[in-house]
Amino acid sequence: MTSFYLSKPYQPPQAPAKLPLGKPWALFGGISPDQFMTQYWHKKPLLIRGAIPAFTLSAQQGETLDSPIPAKQLLQFALHDEVESRLVKAKPWTFDQGPFSKQAIPSIDKPNWTLLFQGMEAHHPAAAKILSWFRFIPDARLDDLMISIAGVGGGVGPHFDSYDVFLIQMSGRRQWRISEQKDLSLNPKLPLKILQNFKPEQEWVLEPGDMLYLPPHIAHDGIALDPGCQTWSVGFRSPSFKELLQEGLWRLAESLEDIPALEQKFADPKQKATHSAEQLPEELIQQLRSKLKELKLDQINGFLPGITSYLSEPKQQAIFEPPNKPLNPKQFQKVLESSKLIPHPQTRILTLKRQVYCNGEDMTKAQSPVITRAWQTLSASKLLAKAKLQNLDKSSIYEAYLAGWLTFEEWFQRWI
Repeated sequence: MTSFYLSKPYQPPQAPAKLPLGKPWALFGGISPDQFMTQYWHKKPLLIRGAIPAFTLSAQQGETLDSPIPAKQLLQFALHDEVESRLVKAKPWTFDQGPFSKQAIPSIDKPNWTLLFQGMEAHHPAAAKILSWFRFIPDARLDDLMISIAGVGGGVGPHFDSYDVFLIQMSGRRQWRISEQKDLSLNPKLPLKILQNFKPEQEWVLEPGDMLYLPPHIAHDGIALDPGCQTWSVGFRSPSFKELLQEGLWRLAESLEDIPALEQKFADPKQKATHSAEQLPEELIQQLRSKLKELKLDQINGFLPGITSYLSEPKQQAIFEPPNKPLNPKQFQKVLESSKLIPHPQTRILTLKRQVYCNGEDMTKAQSPVITRAWQTLSASKLLAKAKLQNLDKSSIYEAYLAGWLTFEEWFQRWI
């Protein structure tokens, strides 16, 4: 391979729609995603040298491959309020929330600072492409891609996460120390969640192109060794059962509005005279039990639509802007026949059997089979290419386009 095939900065490829799950991947050090999930996922750490081979190939030819977002460009994101950013400084530890002024952003050459950018897949196509590499893990588990850039000595201190994370080194070197210690108590005197008694058990220096996978509750500490050190973190959320059931129950209660039979008033013609007037009547309990059984509210299938709806909600910081000059349904159909319709980067889409939820809404409810299949394609492939649809003016596809949830690929690329 010649340098003609290598780019500066590195340009991540989009993963194929159908990932080869049983074949070895360089990303996992020569094992397959099937093997990774069986042997490591949620179980034990994995260090992969040369996870992104392009960095090694470039180095062998005496060239340096930079991060997909060079430092100067990345730091500009800290100025914008639509990007969630945080500034952490060490010695002493301080923490500030963005956006920041130019004067507040440290110079690359200064030590002991880190800037963190959350949800970068919504702000740069390279970050979105990196996420496509991990779609062998259910979308419902994905949180976002965070990028950290740091001066020498920069980090966020020894800590632990309650979720799985892939730490990809994209620029400069970072020293990682990890521990499987049981003591995860935090230092109450600090403004950050920093471990009080960190005792490292393993230590590595990651070069650009290396990757470290950590399951939940592994104590770790990453320290930048070079100016402008960049680490890209792909994080996976782990909601509590309490959170899932609360959200599922809330949406389940809302769905009862669509059942007219429940408007019927409770009646108790069989109620007998009682000496226990203070007790909830058995007749009411029996009728409620019967209703719950009829509605199947005692079965998991009653909760799953609400839970899927919740997990498909976008982040609180997500901003969707309708198109400046929206196409009418006929124009939309014409463009759709020759273009690719894609979800906005902040849009979340999940499927429950045949139902498709987008940004918390059931987009297949009362829709035609053609529109339902289109949503299923969008959910599975994250695009709808050269499609012919009917009655678009009444479809949830067109409504999602008007809301800014869906856009055409070439338009998004021009905007980004």
